[in-house]
Amino acid sequence: MHHFHYAGSDLHCESVDLDAVAKLYGTPTYVYSAATMEDNFRRLQRGLAGLDAQLCYAMKANSNIALLRHFSNLGAGFDLVSGGEVRRVLAAGANVHTSVFAGVGKSEAEIKLALENGIFSFHVESEPELSRINHVAGKLGVKAPIAIRVNPDVDAPTHAKITTGKSDNKFGIPLKYAAAAYEAAAKYPNLAIKGVQMHIGSQLTSVGPFVEAVEKVGPFAAELKARHGITYFSIGGGMGIVYKDALASGQRAWWDAQPADKRPLTPETYGAALVPRLQPLGLKILLEHGRFMVGNSGVLVSRVEHLKRAAGKNFLIVDAAMNDLVRPAMYDSYHEIVPVQRDSSRRALTVDVVGPICESADCFAKDRPMQELGEGELIAFMSAGAYGYTMASRYNTRGMAAEVLVRGSAFEQINARETFEQMVAGERIPAFLK
Repeated sequence: MHHFHYAGSDLHCESVDLDAVAKLYGTPTYVYSAATMEDNFRRLQRGLAGLDAQLCYAMKANSNIALLRHFSNLGAGFDLVSGGEVRRVLAAGANVHTSVFAGVGKSEAEIKLALENGIFSFHVESEPELSRINHVAGKLGVKAPIAIRVNPDVDAPTHAKITTGKSDNKFGIPLKYAAAAYEAAAKYPNLAIKGVQMHIGSQLTSVGPFVEAVEKVGPFAAELKARHGITYFSIGGGMGIVYKDALASGQRAWWDAQPADKRPLTPETYGAALVPRLQPLGLKILLEHGRFMVGNSGVLVSRVEHLKRAAGKNFLIVDAAMNDLVRPAMYDSYHEIVPVQRDSSRRALTVDVVGPICESADCFAKDRPMQELGEGELIAFMSAGAYGYTMASRYNTRGMAAEVLVRGSAFEQINARETFEQMVAGERIPAFLK
């Protein structure tokens, strides 16, 4: 659930009217709810009661340093996939001692940075990476903590571009070859084998694939504990969120009205299925959820430029574009779109919601029923807290959107809107063109 709701006719984030945010900071602007993030984190913690569990927020979902500080204050570690993300954690005033470094192409510089800052463990994706980490650790005179990412070949029913646990994905080492990879790792003098890792994909809406993966890799984890003395098992992340009916899903009444077999996956259901299968291993359990932590904690507020009426079509043209929120263009993904000020007296129109970029792909929704809206009015793209700002670009020389964090009745800009001068600050005209 989340903390976005209508108070009368006005859409609020916690106790803050989104119209007030837009008046102060303009549009398009991402607005995040601190209370929703904390609720999601705490519910997952409670769902895992009985395990020695460490939640590592997968910060590729949203890496604003204010959010990283918030999660650090809650007790989170971080799932890192670049040297830049290591630096963001440090800039947030957090540390990487409870964090893990994943990714298939870690550079020597990134490995060095992580080791110098006390990374908890590297999640190794291939045997050549073992050699590289060993080499860097040797030059630093340390032992690098590692876990090998095992690919369990589990078909997670999600979008093809975000599945990671099949044998034809680039991630990890196939389970049948993993024992040999650990034997190879044990021969490197500058590596310390600490655990085993897996992650099967993102936006999973049923618990079955998680159970299948744990049941496949769990016995191997037990073997590694006996043979190599591993101390932890990372089961990855991937728990999905509600995109359709996103606004209503913030209310308890909506959840209670769903048939038991149709309810979205919850931390309680997830924990109930996995805890009994993980407890007998006697290992520390790491989890690396990102989208679940922040996805429904954020919206993108945008302003209507025009309502364009064409032959058989209505186009609602807004000031947000695919450079601000690329998910619909990249994944054909659905985001619920709601008016910031609703008016039941207005007639409903069926519209395509589109941005101003010179691409047909710059379309957020087709044939979407909405209340009639006009120039200057505000809309909100729901469930935009994950993979919104972090995947944004400057296409068409459009500056990056502003970001605002809300807590109760307080709100503050946590990332200013990018100016043209900032966009071109690093560009130069070479002397031979002058």
